[in-house]
Amino acid sequence: MTVFVLFGATGDLAARMVLPAFWTLAGEGLLPKDWILVGNGRGDVSHENFRAHVRKVVGSPSAGWDDFAKRLRFAGGGFDSDSPGSLLDVIEEARTAVGRDAQLVHYLAIPPVAFPEITKALGVHGLAKGARVVYEKPFGLSPAGFRTLNRQVHAVLDESQVYRIDHFLGKEATQQLHAMRFANQALAAIWSREHVESVQIDVPETLDVANRAVFYDATGAVLDMLVTHLFQVAAEVAMEPPPSLGAADLQAARETVIRRFRPIDPAEVVLGQFAGYRDIKGVAKGSRTDTFVAAKLWIDSPRWRGVPFLLRTGKRLAASEQQVSLVLRTPSAPFKRLPPQANVLSFSLAGDGEVDLALLAKKPGIAENLERASVGLPLAQLPEADPLPAYARLIHDVLEGDRALFTRPDGLSAAWKAVTPLLESPPRPITYEPGSWGPAKARKLAAPHRWLLGQ
Repeated sequence: MTVFVLFGATGDLAARMVLPAFWTLAGEGLLPKDWILVGNGRGDVSHENFRAHVRKVVGSPSAGWDDFAKRLRFAGGGFDSDSPGSLLDVIEEARTAVGRDAQLVHYLAIPPVAFPEITKALGVHGLAKGARVVYEKPFGLSPAGFRTLNRQVHAVLDESQVYRIDHFLGKEATQQLHAMRFANQALAAIWSREHVESVQIDVPETLDVANRAVFYDATGAVLDMLVTHLFQVAAEVAMEPPPSLGAADLQAARETVIRRFRPIDPAEVVLGQFAGYRDIKGVAKGSRTDTFVAAKLWIDSPRWRGVPFLLRTGKRLAASEQQVSLVLRTPSAPFKRLPPQANVLSFSLAGDGEVDLALLAKKPGIAENLERASVGLPLAQLPEADPLPAYARLIHDVLEGDRALFTRPDGLSAAWKAVTPLLESPPRPITYEPGSWGPAKARKLAAPHRWLLGQ
């Protein structure tokens, strides 16, 4: 039995991610037997109008819609510590319908600046005890902001109740980073500085920011992507084998290696801003917000010391990809003058995910000619594969009470520490043309070789 309260239910994030994920879980039969979703917002929206909104968001479904729709409610009038609006009444009705002992789950699909007040209000109005609370990223907008927010959250909630979401951790292929590594000795044996020359974590996007310009202009690529998604994926690659894949052990392995992240040197960072960004409605005049970041990260652990982790992301770039690549060292003998970056193990994090291995093979014939070859494993094609979208997977984990794929405050604190030098002395963003691969200067970060995507 679950009552799921969605704050910001008529907003962009809920429409793009949360509501479709809930619909997916319903279609897969992965929701509790008895559940109700209560949307919350400032507007005076009827239950029927909210249901119509959700139907539009999830694509005008037919099969299963009637049962899904009857479980949707809306509580208007806002929600803060001074006034709960109609939320308490609607939750009371929901509990009457599904059971008094229903698990209460609050999902904050709202701007981070609203987290403290909503959290405080949950405590004031008696909605915090025993509840699970999901916070979107970024969890804070600065190191000091993170610490303040963490104190505010812990004043109301126990850490075991807190689910800080980073949807890259919910991706099937992100989980393959540790599953395939720890389950296959062939991969485990090469997963270190002795065999890996560099690691590239590359997430270029063709997307614009026009539909969320106000939010984006207050964050930018460093806060929206680098200190969140890219750092978490880097931790997945770099962590030491945990004793188990249980929530506590897996979280601890990620957070421990993040503490080994060397503070980023601003001289090893390139920031960019696409031409025309300042003309977007909602963007501050003369804004210096970065829409592109490429950075070199060093991890001071015995396994990875001396191996550069090259991180790159940006808006309005030439392609949309989500790729993690371990570039293996080039053998020194007996072949001479082998091409660099020819042996690469790559994980595509996009969609259902894919694992690719690029290598050199002898071209059939009498000569000893080598050719590049590759083999791919689309994860969705594994027998009886049933992948879930990242948000659906993570919401399911919240409903199950599984915190393995959520972030902890110690790891976030270490991530903020690593990015502090960049926040204090950011390079000036370089203008780049939409549809390009960002500032040309970013190529130098990958020297003496190159970025595997787009160069």
